[in-house]
Amino acid sequence: MKKDDGYPRDLIGYGAVPPHPQWPDNARIAVQFVLNFEEGGENSVLHGDPASEVFLSELSAPAAFTDRHLSMESVYEYGSRAGFWRLHRLLTQYQVPVTVFGVTMALKRHPKAVEAMLNANWEIACHGLRWISYQQVDEATESAHMAQALQQHQQLTGKPARGWYTGRTSPNTLALVAKQPQILYCADSYADDLPYYDYHYERPLLMVPYTLDTNDMRFATPSGFSTADQFFNYLKDAFDTLYTEGADTPKMLSIGMHCRLSGRPGRIAAIKRFIEYVYQHEQVWVATREAIAQHWQQYFAPVKK
Repeated sequence: MKKDDGYPRDLIGYGAVPPHPQWPDNARIAVQFVLNFEEGGENSVLHGDPASEVFLSELSAPAAFTDRHLSMESVYEYGSRAGFWRLHRLLTQYQVPVTVFGVTMALKRHPKAVEAMLNANWEIACHGLRWISYQQVDEATESAHMAQALQQHQQLTGKPARGWYTGRTSPNTLALVAKQPQILYCADSYADDLPYYDYHYERPLLMVPYTLDTNDMRFATPSGFSTADQFFNYLKDAFDTLYTEGADTPKMLSIGMHCRLSGRPGRIAAIKRFIEYVYQHEQVWVATREAIAQHWQQYFAPVKK
């Protein structure tokens, strides 16, 4: 057990010898596909925000306009109008277990998409009320948004959210998540290849880390992916490395997708090729994040401190 010196970060983690996760059927790797559904919840003056969205789009270094930005709006609209359905067809064709990070404002604006997610038996985790940065949002406002998002999530999906991912967090986010007893796990971490408990809050908070590298967001960042081949090869290399390590120390691999990015015809080819590649291997557990969290909770109880 590590000494608590008051420093609110853990730079040691599992150290040189991580625990064996005991994935089902002796799997060497757990693979998790995330579909971010954010379109309709992004920054927009239509939503009462001071300026337009500037993050994760086809536009290069867009300005934050204080009026409507019709080009940015239409890039996001592509995700909900076309990209979602293209990804839905692919993922259901291959019967891939999927976790949706669903922004409730976006879900509320597209009931047919929510219906399709539920019919596909996808997990819908709560991605907050809005797809905005909370870094400068005061704690009371963020707390109110979180409560409203969880209430709307249950109304829209018919069941409580078990997973949470803000994405653009504040210093208060994890402490606020820990106060929500219904939340089984939080994905607001990029700190490990395995789930872990964060003991810095009022209860041990089970973290199921997400990813910013095996993620199509790199199509929208400088020096990121330009072609589907680049994306596929990066995913393949990540899978191959973890699959090899998994002979002794199995890990998990998250794949991040966005409707407006991977839903484009020139990019979805990478997702298709990677799914087919994964399914060529034995001893692979493709699972939702909730299933991974439940497994971890069953096999690894938090340490009493």
